[in-house]
Amino acid sequence: MHVSDQPLWDIDAVSKAYPGVQANDRVSIQLMPGRIHGLLGENGSGKSTLIRLLSGVDRPDSGEIRLKGRAVSMASPTEARALGVATVFQEFSIVPSLTVAENVFLGRWPRRAFGLIDWDTMNSRSRDVLAELDIELDPEAVTSTLSVAQQQLIEIAKAVAAEAQLIILDEPTTALGLDEIAQLHALLRRMRDKGHAILYVSHRLDEVTALVDEVTIMRGGRVVSAAGNTAVQVDAIVSAMIGGDVREHYPKICNVTSEVVLDVSGMSSAKGARDVSFTLHKGEVLGLGGVLGSGRTEIARALFGLDPIVAGTVVVRGRRLQARSPADAIAAGLALVTENRKTDGLFFNFDGRSNISSASLSRFSHFGFLDLKREERESARLAQLLELSRGAEDKSVRHLSGGNQQKVVLARWLLSETRVLILDEPTQGIDIGAKLAVYRLINQLTAQGCAILLISSDHDELLAMSDRIAVIRQGSVTDIRAPNELSHADLVRAATGEDTIQGRKVA
Repeated sequence: MHVSDQPLWDIDAVSKAYPGVQANDRVSIQLMPGRIHGLLGENGSGKSTLIRLLSGVDRPDSGEIRLKGRAVSMASPTEARALGVATVFQEFSIVPSLTVAENVFLGRWPRRAFGLIDWDTMNSRSRDVLAELDIELDPEAVTSTLSVAQQQLIEIAKAVAAEAQLIILDEPTTALGLDEIAQLHALLRRMRDKGHAILYVSHRLDEVTALVDEVTIMRGGRVVSAAGNTAVQVDAIVSAMIGGDVREHYPKICNVTSEVVLDVSGMSSAKGARDVSFTLHKGEVLGLGGVLGSGRTEIARALFGLDPIVAGTVVVRGRRLQARSPADAIAAGLALVTENRKTDGLFFNFDGRSNISSASLSRFSHFGFLDLKREERESARLAQLLELSRGAEDKSVRHLSGGNQQKVVLARWLLSETRVLILDEPTQGIDIGAKLAVYRLINQLTAQGCAILLISSDHDELLAMSDRIAVIRQGSVTDIRAPNELSHADLVRAATGEDTIQGRKVA
């Protein structure tokens, strides 16, 4: 392992302000070669601003950024890349219609005489880079044909091909399954061992603690815990992030009753749900456990009328549901918070208030006119209940943090007075404070009699917040157990095809 006692990059008392916001306030952080450095904090803590400064997107107002002890000023991302900085954002910058090799050398295609592209050299050099990283991809494969995980690896190969010494990864595992995350982490460890400095930003604390060597924690634009001051453990990190002791990360309250509100029997859909059967009780949280692609989302889509049901029955509060569209499901009292709030959950041309009321317009309509005062009162009540940031109802949702966007989606279905709420990855990409708000809301909803189907790739969350867990494999429910009868390993084994859970054969 190439470890130095001298920092590769030294950020010294850097400050950056935007209109009305002090985003970074005298932030100092050292990034060492041969180390994976976790940068953690709640939404709005200043992490994104620091990444923008290191990536050359913005310049600091004060303070100094040094590369190997020499002060540098980066006026653009191009200048940052020339100094060896590569940033892999959550939203990829690859071109799907181009080949792997064309993406690896995007903007730097090798040339021959008369400016012609040297395809042979580009493919050969790409093959060398991929081999160095132990990535098994064909340089001539079209990127659009690859999985999300493979596209993520191409982003990192681009950084290596550009001879980047600092690689910044911002929420790199949001769309990845467990096996894909393991592959990515193995790659990052190999890069660390070759002397790269890696800055890793993620809200998924379980994976952070399994990967990073040290953490810097930010709150309110400042560093509240420098590298080495906080143990790389979930409890210690959470306490530093929110500024207090958190003894219970998952404040679960059991509100299950005997009344069945959703009875699914032999349900199959046109898009992947197969012979699904389960019951859901009033006040219950039923977790759907499985790996990415196991069919959890397909079950949710079928129940909500997004995918046609081709066999079986769905009964909601004693009445058979024939959901030909989401409107039918909503009328029956079902609601769905989708896993991708940006593409499926929000109207980005609306403000927070309009997004909140969008599923309940009939409540505010009189003879074709909206009662805007009542809409304002109801959205303000929910904003207070969900602890939305001040003025969020009046802002375009595109300008809200991920946590506040998720709260807006939840507020929409609270207003619609749903009785069966399907939560598909409800805490994906949001910080610990927003997660705790979602968990408290789950408790409030179940106490009021709402039943919840919870889909989560965070096994700690699933085991802690569910009253029962249905294991999903290939679109089917293979077993339903109490959380205390399951472990992380059980969920992975059962969902990937192995046939035992703690010694018991899976149905």
